[in-house]
Parts: sequence; C-alpha cells; structure tokens
Amino acid sequence: MTFIDALLDAGRPVIMEVKRRDPHGDDLFGDRSIADIVAEYEAAGAPCLSVVTGRWFGGTDSMLSEVASLTDRPVLQKDFITRRDQLLKARDLGASAVLLTAGLLPRSGMPGLIEGSLELGLTPFVEVTGEAEIDAAFGAGPSAEHCVVAVNNKDIKNRERGTGDLDRSARLLPALAATGTRCPVSASGITKPQDADRLLAEGYRGLLIGTGLLRTTSLTGWLAELDDLRNMRVP
Repeated sequence: MTFIDALLDAGRPVIMEVKRRDPHGDDLFGDRSIADIVAEYEAAGAPCLSVVTGRWFGGTDSMLSEVASLTDRPVLQKDFITRRDQLLKARDLGASAVLLTAGLLPRSGMPGLIEGSLELGLTPFVEVTGEAEIDAAFGAGPSAEHCVVAVNNKDIKNRERGTGDLDRSARLLPALAATGTRCPVSASGITKPQDADRLLAEGYRGLLIGTGLLRTTSLTGWLAELDDLRNMRVP
C-alpha cells in the first residue's frame, strides 16, 4: 500500500513522527528507544510513520533504516532532499515517501524530484508555506495527483521554532485542493486534540504530528480525545 493510500484509508489519518529533538534542541525520546516509540505508534493505530533524519533535530540515516525494519507501515523520510541521488538512498534505507520542501528548491528543481520520486515508487511529500510555493511546485509542472501536498505551519527559515500558525493551513486549503492532490496534509505545530479535530473538520485528509505526540504523557489519551471530538461531529 502506498503512503497516500494508507493515509486516505485510515480511520484516524495521523502520521506519527519519530524525532529525537525539538527545534530548540530538547530531547523528545526520554528513556524510550526507537523500538519503544514505533511499538507505541503501531499499537495506537498509526497508518504511516515519519522519521526526521535531519541533523537540526538530531536525526541520522540509521534512524530511518531502523524504523523501516521495525514496521510494515509506510515511512516518510523528513530531511532536506535536493538531489536525485538522495531519492535512491531514501528508498534503499526503507522510505516509502520523501519530503520535498518547496521553499528550499528552485522552481526548475521540483518537477524533476517529483518525477524521480515516482519513478522509484516513492510518494512525493511536497511541503509548502504559501501560495507562491504552491505555484512554484505545480503551476507549470507536474500534477499533484500522486503527491501529498502539506502545509508546514512553521517556518524553516527559523528552524521551525515558535508555536506555528495553524490558520495558515486554513488559508491555504483551497489552493492545495486546486493542485489536484487527493491528500492535503497539515503539518507541524499541532499540539492539542482540539487543533487536530479542527483541521480534519476543515477538510484536511491527514495530519503530521511529532512533538505534540512525543511530549504527551498519554498517547492513547491524546488520540482518544481526538476520536471523541470527531465522533461528536457525526450527525
């Protein structure tokens, strides 16, 4: 099953992230191992996992290969991918999807990386923060039908420090839909079940949550609260 299909078929479409440190360098693992976190996420019903391999967040390539060896869920590699050879490496490490950050790539670079990802059987997870980046990624290039298009509620320019702007996701959802993606995702800055519920109610088909889940004292309690909020919306 592809990364997109796993997310779209999920009853609770939350991509749960393995990230060693937060943007300020604080440890997020505590006394847990990667295997502990993956097992907890699987038990909680995660449809997909994300692994931050970028050095800003204490990541390594070995984290990706370890997570991929521990789960049969599709796995996203989150790092700064700018070259085709990095796509092949991601696949060989066990990734099912790769992060392509529109704000880091020239307009001419995104189509080739999207095409290269799809050729290797990887889902392009295209991350944007504004309409200009959406246009740069898809305005005159590839269709987003087979891509996840994700709004980053934080800013890479300041290493994603700060609380994030969840209203950015609300503002950009129509522009995401216009790309043709089947799977718009809101990512980063989602710390409360109430925020997750609101974003899903607004029309997002998936959420990527890392720090919020790694810091909660009860993952099952956090997710149960989200489920209760969503069930209250059912007529």
